[in-house]
Amino acid sequence: MVFKTKPSLQQLNQSGQNTMVSHLDIVFTEIGDDFISATMPVDSRTKQPMGLLHGGANVVLAETLGSVAASLTIDFKSQTCVGLEINANHLKSVRSGRVKGIAKAIHLGKSTQVWEIKIYNEQEALCCVSRITMAILDKK
Repeated sequence: MVFKTKPSLQQLNQSGQNTMVSHLDIVFTEIGDDFISATMPVDSRTKQPMGLLHGGANVVLAETLGSVAASLTIDFKSQTCVGLEINANHLKSVRSGRVKGIAKAIHLGKSTQVWEIKIYNEQEALCCVSRITMAILDKK
């Protein structure tokens, strides 16, 4: 179990209300012992002009998953976490349906964390691989 806190899916989904997360209809779907997952629609909010899922939307899903996952591994009373770097490799285009992202930790250090987020289409084909580096900061 990598998470110090394990909120309910309802709590996670409520925390994103009135943010980009709710605007893009990102929905948290599962929290395991070492992963967190969410889905996002491929629709007018997330497509680029050519009718494909926008690469930036993939990054929003990845950053949401990585940031939330990292925040569940820290002591909220004394620490906070912020993103340092994110990258994404777009492997397969998606035109419709919902994509599913799954975040798993690669490195959980005292001052940095690295999370890998894999995004799949409805046929479970890998569409995007992203990696986010998070800084773990002491609150002042």
